Amino acid sequence: MLTKTVREIALESPATVRVFEEFKIDYCCGGSKSLEEACRIADADEAGVTSRLEAVLDSENGSEAEPPADPVELIAHIVQKHHTYTRNEIERLSPLLKKVCEKHGQAHEELFVIRDHFHALALDLGPHLMREEQVLFPYIEKLARSVQTGENRPFAPFGEVRNPIRMMSFEHETAGSILKDMRKASKEYKPPAGACPSYTALYFGLEELERDLHRHIHLENNLLFPLAIEMESGA
Repeated sequence: MLTKTVREIALESPATVRVFEEFKIDYCCGGSKSLEEACRIADADEAGVTSRLEAVLDSENGSEAEPPADPVELIAHIVQKHHTYTRNEIERLSPLLKKVCEKHGQAHEELFVIRDHFHALALDLGPHLMREEQVLFPYIEKLARSVQTGENRPFAPFGEVRNPIRMMSFEHETAGSILKDMRKASKEYKPPAGACPSYTALYFGLEELERDLHRHIHLENNLLFPLAIEMESGA
């Protein structure tokens, strides 16, 4: 198992992403690394990680729903589940973060650091999601249909699909870096002793957003994008 890539393990069993989250192993942007290398980078105990992964793989109740294999269905899943969630959570968390900063910022200056990172993330993700939905995803959908029907490959205004994928992947890395900075500033999203409900709710919401973005990026980087490149190459 140690020689398998993190990407391969996560794709074979989506439930394993919970283990990667637990040990802070990057399975989205860093999915091409072997499990052994990923453990070393995350300073995670190989035996502990392997044991937890094997427990998940052996458990009949440990699996999550498989992502759709069809590219068109996968895009619909990503947009409806992850893009919608991201937009809604950014809108919901923004006023909550403002409120907590105003109330607790003087005593906990790290909140202002988190605020700045969150604003940067929101500014990056808004146009990013739009570019995917308006440019890249429609092309991949047309490409998938052309493969299914045997028709000619659709016109690509960007040359080939690798070009926007390269850009989207770079933007994913940027988002991943911001998420790491937010986690560091928040001390692993652990609110201070005696934190008010709003403070606790903020940290919980930010951590859930991080978790969903990791899964979201994983589906695109490790499943959808390779499918698109493969379809275009064989079309």
